[in-house]
Order: sequence, then structure tokens, then C-alpha cells
Amino acid sequence: MRSEIDLNADIGECVGEANHDAELVPLLSSASIACGFHAGDPGSMAQSVALCRRHGVAIGAHPSYPDREGFGRRAIPLSGEEIYHAVLYQVGALAAIARAQQLRLAHVKPHGALYNRAAVERPVADAIARAVRDVDPALALLGPANSALPDAARALGLRAVAEGFADRRYTADGLLLPRTHADALIADAAQAEAQVLAMVRERRVSAVGGSVVAMDIDTVCLHGDGVHALAFARRLREALAREAITVRCPWAV
Repeated sequence: MRSEIDLNADIGECVGEANHDAELVPLLSSASIACGFHAGDPGSMAQSVALCRRHGVAIGAHPSYPDREGFGRRAIPLSGEEIYHAVLYQVGALAAIARAQQLRLAHVKPHGALYNRAAVERPVADAIARAVRDVDPALALLGPANSALPDAARALGLRAVAEGFADRRYTADGLLLPRTHADALIADAAQAEAQVLAMVRERRVSAVGGSVVAMDIDTVCLHGDGVHALAFARRLREALAREAITVRCPWAV
């Protein structure tokens, strides 16, 4: 069983009453900030960096396809070079905003459809890893456990961080169940807690259909735009504390 785990969420994605970042961030050990292509803008990026700085939360970039209308969750047929430049642009922009606040990025985590594509298409994963390395080879690259993205990170000498989800269900091959399925999202806090504890304590996850998949993770993700994110984060912090598992980001700079 792990004695520590990172707890992360995607932030800077919501506005108005839907924005719970100020309450969510203090419960995290790292956060991935939307870089403008699917959500956010330079002002929100700066605000997110400042919020994380106040609470000692490690910051990372959350680049996506250029798809604000689809929230980055639509497949966009970009080439490897186009993906490389899109990721380079977004990570570089957030790195500059962080540097203006005397901070450095700790990691990069692709968003949405780009994340899912990189999990199964090695050339896409390679393009993302190359962009991350070219911004800063000290950055960690977050990707799904059992996928092509951690392999691409390691091939370029980057720190690979394997991610599991508290609020998503899994297929028998260890990948996220697509959102087109009615039960892709976990809405029950008890189920989310049970899934996280199984991943952290036993390095496994129960997939749809009843099979059990090996799942060795370094970080647990909550979707910051999810309606249950704040409640889930509070419950997970309580559950992890009860199990004497420390919430910490080991790749923070």
C-alpha cells in the first residue's frame, strides 16, 4: 500500500456560480490549469496561479485541442506537428505567467480528447512529450496509467506520472470509459472513495463488466468542472487521512 498519493484537479475551467476553485484548491496537492484553448484566458490563468500559490499547491499546465466550443472534448484531426506546437504554445504561456509570480510549473497534463488520444496513439503521446521537454525537461508529464503517454515521457527522459480517476469508470483494458456511455461518470461519493482506495491500497480498479484491472497510480484526479468535485475532494481527504495516507505532490518544484 502506498503511504502517500498526489490529489489533483483541473482548475480555471469554470466561471460564475460553477467556479468552486477557491474551495477546491486548498484540498489538493497539485492542480492543472486550463491554458485558454478549451477554457480560461490569460487573466484566469494568472488568478489560478495565485490561488495555488496561496495554498502551496503545485501547478501544472492543462493544454488541449483548440476547441472552446466543445470544451476540448471533441476529436480534432491535428497532425503530430500541429499537436506539438499547440502544446508548446499553451505550456509556454502558462510558464511565463507563473514565472511572473516567481513560480515554476511542476507538470503538464493534456486535457479531454487530446488526453484520451495520447493514451492510445504513441505518435500523439510522443508529440506531447517532445513539447513538454522543449519547454522544460524538468517538468513531469501526467497521463493515464497503462497507456502510451507515460511510456512516451520516459522515452524522452521526463518524469512520468501515472494517473487514476476518482470520478470516472474504466474499461476492461484499463482506459477511461468514454463519456458517450451513460454510466461513464461516478456520481456517488461512496463509490468514488472505494475506487480511489482500491487504486491506492491495492493497485487495482474494478472495470465495467466486473473484471479487475491492475492500476498502479501516482496521482488521483478529480474533474474540477464536475458538480461533485468539492464534495468528493472533502470525502477523499477524510478517507485518505483515515488510512494514514499522506496527500503530497512529490514532483513539486
